Amino acid sequence: MKQLGFFDVEESLARLSGLGEQLEAFSRTVDFEAFHPDLDRALAYSDGSKGGRLPFDLVLMFRILVIQTLSNLSDERTEYLINDCLSFMRFLALGLADRVPDAKTIWLFRERLTQTGAIEVLFNRFDMILRNAGSLPMSGQILDATLVAGTKAAQHQCSEC
Repeated sequence: MKQLGFFDVEESLARLSGLGEQLEAFSRTVDFEAFHPDLDRALAYSDGSKGGRLPFDLVLMFRILVIQTLSNLSDERTEYLINDCLSFMRFLALGLADRVPDAKTIWLFRERLTQTGAIEVLFNRFDMILRNAGSLPMSGQILDATLVAGTKAAQHQCSEC
């Protein structure tokens, strides 16, 4: 199998752009950095003076929630698709070698926003920006088909199948 080069990835991204990739349109329409002050206020993370791993950028995490909401994805499927899809990586400004938040990090971020009541405010603002630009997001375009293994006793056993 041929190893992909930089121009191969750029060519794939250009092809996606030509097909009218929705997330790219959102990036042109919405100034996501404008959400940063609201995210800072809602989450009030420490200044990092006590050490520990640096948290992911708040705007990156909000963009992840946008992807997740628009596509109706579970946290696990979101993590997988961020690692798998060039369009998701481009929307999040992540390179192939960049660290991607795991499912638990995504869940914790969403939970903190929910507990502070900020998630509804943020998404209402996001929707308003899209409406003012003359577009409405279409959700549920990617199906989350996560498979969960069951026990043998729970599996269907029919002699006619």
